[in-house]
Amino acid sequence: MRAVAQPAAVEMRGVAKAFGACVANRDVTLRVERGTVHAVVGENGAGKSTCMKMLYGLYRPDCGEMFIHGKARAWRSPRDAIAAGLGMVHQHFMLAGPYTGLDNIILGDEPSQGFWRWLPTAWRPIDRSQARRRLQELMAAYHLQVDLDVPVETLPVGVQQRLEILKLLYRGVDILILDEPTAVLTPQEVDEFFTNLCRLKDQGKTIIVITHKLGEVLRYADDVTVLRRGATVAARRVAGMTAPELAELMVGRVVHLQVAPPPAPKLGAEQLRLAKVTMGQRGEKPKLADLSLAVRSGEIVGIAGIEGNGQSDLLRLLLDPGRYLHRASIGHRITAKGEISVLGRDVSSFSAKALRALGIGVVPEDRCQQGLLLSQSLWTNFLLGVQRMPRFSCFGFIRRRQVTTALAASIKAFDVRPADQQQVASGLSGGNQQKLIIAREFIGEPRLFICAQPTRGVDVGSIEFIHQRILDARAGGTAVLLISSALEEVMALADRILVFYDGKIVQEFRRGEADEAKIGHFMGGGSRGED
Repeated sequence: MRAVAQPAAVEMRGVAKAFGACVANRDVTLRVERGTVHAVVGENGAGKSTCMKMLYGLYRPDCGEMFIHGKARAWRSPRDAIAAGLGMVHQHFMLAGPYTGLDNIILGDEPSQGFWRWLPTAWRPIDRSQARRRLQELMAAYHLQVDLDVPVETLPVGVQQRLEILKLLYRGVDILILDEPTAVLTPQEVDEFFTNLCRLKDQGKTIIVITHKLGEVLRYADDVTVLRRGATVAARRVAGMTAPELAELMVGRVVHLQVAPPPAPKLGAEQLRLAKVTMGQRGEKPKLADLSLAVRSGEIVGIAGIEGNGQSDLLRLLLDPGRYLHRASIGHRITAKGEISVLGRDVSSFSAKALRALGIGVVPEDRCQQGLLLSQSLWTNFLLGVQRMPRFSCFGFIRRRQVTTALAASIKAFDVRPADQQQVASGLSGGNQQKLIIAREFIGEPRLFICAQPTRGVDVGSIEFIHQRILDARAGGTAVLLISSALEEVMALADRILVFYDGKIVQEFRRGEADEAKIGHFMGGGSRGED
């Protein structure tokens, strides 16, 4: 007698969603088997997140069918999805920073003692000891250890992500949707994350991962569904697939995953110089210690290091030096000393506004907090920091037609989706937000380009394009300071690599002098005698 096949954990048939004239999804078909890791991949703006938000109940599909364990479902809200055993961890975590991990997990599902259940829900005392016991069991079962008693804003990003997963497990979820789960993690945290993911799978959980990172798909996923321009274009077993094959399915053309080594740099004058810079909070160990570096025209200098070793502090200082170096900042909690020159000028007393007026380009490490006004249109965001350029202003008035024309050209060149200039920035995927920022920063043809995490959250086709634009800027004489947590990116682009550890430059390599293992040795604090 033939065994009856079990229904899939998740199935979507012909699902579509539009927001006005913008079609986010059209004819999406997806089948996820139970107890597997299923990757959903595609370019930025391909509709991956929208598709999963429909599955989770944040959006209602315009048409099509959704099935969970073979049963047709139509959610009214995410609460319905969670009750049916399906939950989602968003790319930007939904946590209340000042509150403890315990309170964040139980929020909205607070347990109470049986004696008090006759009271209205809002009046019942919360039984935190009961919740703690349950969470300790879950942490032990899934190896997801978290300090439940400290404010979550004090926890590393990787630990916050564990909290989000625990939040779903606490509610009995057995299908987890993870949106770009490794976009904000260090390489070490990525390894730990996927170890935990394999444990969840071994315990019978079904996991859907939205990602653009081909290596992670090929290494950890069982199956993959590829979306392109809102529709399903392929559904395959991962076994036997190659990175170039998967990239071509995503983008619809051959993608060069390796950057061709550029010719030797033609070096010009120093455009950025730091001499004996120390920065930190009074009475505490400095974040930057006796730091000296220089970047010349026509070269890319890459900073390699595990996040948290002073890179963010260096960026903060470079983008607003007067706040920390100038005498007016005495009394400020964080101070600095040393010398900084940009484009041949001492900028120790410069504000962020005065520094930008020199004509530098900046890609911040946190696009949402530092690079965009999320509630404003693409048009407004494109103008940020370049509004005083002569081509965009005249006697203090914005030349709207010129801005519109330049933005249209940049949207086309960088393939920002959707191409609606009045679309608010929060409506763009993370990768498209990043492309908008980079397009804006290149518009002024900067002589110094400070670039942090340029391809974080960006798809393979756009990575290829952004890397080429950085190399083109170098060839045109621009000095580039590149800060990236992706070591392969630093090695591919940089002419010189400065390895950061504990706020210091511990080693320097020229292009081709070292491999990932050797650089990683110094990133982890290894000494020269041990490599």
